[in-house]
Amino acid sequence: MRIIAGAWRGRALAAPAGLATRPTADRVRQALFDMLMHAPWAGRAVLEGAVVLDAFAGSGALGLEALSRGAAHAVFFEHDRAALAALRANIAACGAGACAEVLGQDVLRAPRRVGPPAGLAFFDPPYGQGLVQRSVNLLQAASWLAPDCLLVAEAGRLDGPDTIAPPDRVLAHRVHGAAQLVIWRA
Repeated sequence: MRIIAGAWRGRALAAPAGLATRPTADRVRQALFDMLMHAPWAGRAVLEGAVVLDAFAGSGALGLEALSRGAAHAVFFEHDRAALAALRANIAACGAGACAEVLGQDVLRAPRRVGPPAGLAFFDPPYGQGLVQRSVNLLQAASWLAPDCLLVAEAGRLDGPDTIAPPDRVLAHRVHGAAQLVIWRA
């Protein structure tokens, strides 16, 4: 696993030990960020200077990829000990300590946000548990997400996209092997 592009291109990322975390594959991250950079509803402005939230962060690959490509600040939510160790090691390896904020807690128990809200948020929870919409709703209520935040979810291929995001708000839906990506606006 590595950073695909940007300032830290090629930097190796540690994956958490054990089976509790399923890191987003390099090819899926490449496809996702290609979409974000070139879609008419996104573009460079979505990343450059952005505040990014990486919920269910695991190794932090999504948030670190965004930072590598020009995001100004990333907040990572992760509560698994092995994943936290890998996440912190990856932040250190990238030299991203000044622009990364790690909250070692469950995103479903997020405190009220005191800083600027995220304009881009990634959700990569365990598959098949309906955690995307629950976490989006809780984060919106706690002021973590900007009103027009671009939301990106990775879910299992068998999860219905309409259980992830409101069908009338979906901007993109792609299937990549066992995973699917769904992108919509808050």
